[in-house]
Amino acid sequence: MRKLLKQEKMKKLKINLMQIKAILFKSFLLALPFAVILSCSTDDTQTVAQFTELVMADEFDANGAPNNSIWNYNIGTGENGWGNGELQYYTNRTENVTVQNGILLITANKEDFNGSSYTSARLLTKGKFEQTYGRFEARMRLPYGKGIWPAFWLLGDDSNGTQIWPQIGEIDIMEYVGDKPTSMFGTVHGPGYSGAESISKSYVLQNDRFDTGFHVFGIEWGPDYINYYVDDVLYNQITPEDVPGEWVFNRGPFYIILNLAVGGALPGSPNAETVFPQTLLVDYVRVYKNKSN
Repeated sequence: MRKLLKQEKMKKLKINLMQIKAILFKSFLLALPFAVILSCSTDDTQTVAQFTELVMADEFDANGAPNNSIWNYNIGTGENGWGNGELQYYTNRTENVTVQNGILLITANKEDFNGSSYTSARLLTKGKFEQTYGRFEARMRLPYGKGIWPAFWLLGDDSNGTQIWPQIGEIDIMEYVGDKPTSMFGTVHGPGYSGAESISKSYVLQNDRFDTGFHVFGIEWGPDYINYYVDDVLYNQITPEDVPGEWVFNRGPFYIILNLAVGGALPGSPNAETVFPQTLLVDYVRVYKNKSN
């Protein structure tokens, strides 16, 4: 199934190559040669599972708004900039989120809008698709610039507001700050290990950048481990022994979030060299489970 989807996607991308190049040019993304990524060696004690049964896939085949049977939106500035001092106002306008030529485009713009100086978009599958365990992956090309902060992550269900973060758990599959284009990181947050005390590890591309080509970011998640991957390279595994508090990643389903933030505590604010608009390009999002489940 994964091989067939890949073949179909490559055929579609070839047909739309010229259109995609135009989109990339407008987003000020520079093309560089694709380079081979150095593999990270894995420890013999790491658990590696095979999640091969596809249960959800958005290939972004239809132009226009994203599939509303899969995606919702967060709108506004949240509380204290979504808890991080972020500067953008999230919208569901086509200026900030649209599908074109097989690619989901999440675009951050510099503009005055409802009291904010920037706009962008944040999509989530809460109430539409949630799953416990499996492989979650997305193929993406990341934006660039100081103050630019895209993320692909999972958040635990809050039981209709009866539980709060970080008790619900958070799995950050991919986070990245735009002024460090060769590096990204994966993280978990839970009770006793959240925010600055979270458990995290970076992955650095060799002779390449995340803003100049598409890469697959994924996790394989089981009851007592979370494996982190970039382009099928396993670069980290987090287990209950690695966290100082309760392991909250075996209690129920998590939903997916895709967003492009501007500013905030982690990346800092944009500077004079930050070019807008900046766009996060998403080729697909896929979720698998173990066939034996």
